[in-house]
Amino acid sequence: MEQLSLRYAKGRWSAPLPIHLDSAQTLVLAFAAPEYDARDPRPLADLAAAFPQALLIGCSTSGEIAGAQVHDASVSVAIARFGHTTLRRAITPIHEARDSAAAGERLAAQLQGDGLRAVFVLSDGLRVNGTQLVAGLVRHLPPGVLVTGGLAGDGGRFERTWVLDAGQAQGQRVCAVGFYGSRLRLGYGCEGGWSDFGPERHITRAEGNVLYELDGEPALPLYKRYLGERAAGLPGTALLFPLAVKRSSQDPDALVRTILAIDEAAQSMTFAGDLPQGGVARLMRANTDKLITSAGMAGHQASGTVAPAGGALVISVSCVGRRLVLGERTDEEVETVHDAMPDAAAHVGFYAYGEISPLVPGGLSELHNQTMTVTVFSETAST
Repeated sequence: MEQLSLRYAKGRWSAPLPIHLDSAQTLVLAFAAPEYDARDPRPLADLAAAFPQALLIGCSTSGEIAGAQVHDASVSVAIARFGHTTLRRAITPIHEARDSAAAGERLAAQLQGDGLRAVFVLSDGLRVNGTQLVAGLVRHLPPGVLVTGGLAGDGGRFERTWVLDAGQAQGQRVCAVGFYGSRLRLGYGCEGGWSDFGPERHITRAEGNVLYELDGEPALPLYKRYLGERAAGLPGTALLFPLAVKRSSQDPDALVRTILAIDEAAQSMTFAGDLPQGGVARLMRANTDKLITSAGMAGHQASGTVAPAGGALVISVSCVGRRLVLGERTDEEVETVHDAMPDAAAHVGFYAYGEISPLVPGGLSELHNQTMTVTVFSETAST
């Protein structure tokens, strides 16, 4: 396996594009600032022209991860040519959140084949129910296939996100790549680092990813009371105060959910993933040191299975809410992941509106918010 990473910023590439790596077994990942769509398509067009045989995927971001740093107004690219792994791309439109499970099923149908080991998925970040997308995908894939990825971002604007389709930035799309082969070695990690505060509240009315009532009260005004003067900045300020959601008070594992949109008329909040009616929710807040430490833990979890020889492709997907909390310390979270990886690894990623990964080793993949998720691809020298 051969791999490298590079960046595009201020009208130029950090290094010449390595056209010698172009092949049917080459994956080109491009995580780009939102403005690199039809308004400024040059870097994406450069990649499509330089790697006509390769599988090119990517999406818009809320910050681009390259090596040990986070950037804006750039394109972070990794190019990995696998020696013993076959790649296949799948893409499907998604026009509204209620189509999410069906979109996952359509992707799974396109990716069926012998030797499927992993799927990396990138989705429009606004017109999707991430929970249902992942569930539809996992339900129709063979048992044991690892599913990771994320929801495209748009900074803190929540206006438009896009995914690459045939080398062009397109909204309302979900794209995935399947990895096939017995020599593929996979690693993954997922950690949060947030702390609960305030009382647990029962989810008394929710429909999918839309929350209407907590403890029998309209959800939006209750949430605004917690935010105080920060409520004027919704939905963006909600990234600072996500919800920990469990199916019951006795459930040991909580999923974190952040708001994508609010509806003043319905007094409701729309989240990136489902909220279980009858479950419980509790407000969360962050400690920057805990966030940074948790990112390093995710990196170490993922790096434990890297093949002893050859290179590795490392993809980190973190949440835009973490970036808002960490501020000038955001690079520290990325550095802790980078430091956990082999020296020769190509490390790229992005800040997202949702992260996809199993929560625990051997668990099913799920949609998360406010986590750092890390996926590592490497190859063994022999079967």
